[in-house]
Formats: sequence, C-alpha cells, structure tokens
Amino acid sequence: MSFEITGKLVAKYDTVQRTGTFKTREFVIEKSEDIGGRVITNYVKFQSVQDRTTLVDRFNIGDEVKVSFNIKGSRWEKDGKVNYITNLDAWRLEQVQLVAAGSVDNMPDYSAPTASPSAPPDFVDDLPF
Repeated sequence: MSFEITGKLVAKYDTVQRTGTFKTREFVIEKSEDIGGRVITNYVKFQSVQDRTTLVDRFNIGDEVKVSFNIKGSRWEKDGKVNYITNLDAWRLEQVQLVAAGSVDNMPDYSAPTASPSAPPDFVDDLPF
C-alpha cells in the first residue's frame, strides 16, 4: 500500500552505507495543519534506500514537495528484548507548485454556455454530452 504527503523539506542527510550492498538516506518534511484555529506542525522523517537515495538531491531545503512512500515494519529482537521498527520508505519525490493568493485562475469558465463558432446564431446545443 502506498501513501502520499505534501510538506516543506526541512532536512536532508548524507547517504549511509549500511553494508557492502545496502545504503540508506534520510530526509525530513514539515507538515502544518490548521485544526480548529490552532496550527499543529509535525515533522516526518523518511528514508530512501539503494538507488533511491538520490531522490532528494534535486530539491533544496524549503522546497514544497510531495512524497510518495510505503510503510514498512519489522520485528527486532536482541538479548531477549523485542522491539518493533517502522520505516517510511520514500520512493518518489515531486516538486509542488504553490498557487499565490489572488492569482488569476487560468482555467476556462464552463459555467456559462457559449455558442459554437460554426453553428448558426439561433442553434441550441441541448445534447447531454
């Protein structure tokens, strides 16, 4: 199952070579939400592995990004103690273009019917599609 979240990139760390054949890289996004007039800010740390460790290279701190990720969990036992680890594995990052407040919307206005340029002036198009 995959998930998506959008937020501001606030940290990116160096790639770590875990074993001879396995490497990881972590980065953090800041996600703020207005809940009942109160702004709640969360910091979400992701990891990318292997060839995906370069995903964050093309982004700068402060960029608004959309992260596509999977949730991975594992059980770890040492000295009779059991621990559970959850990782958010990022597999895609995209730049998010923020729309400035008060900017002009370039979407056409389909609310008012318009006559077809090739139709006669008294032609009414009442087809449902």
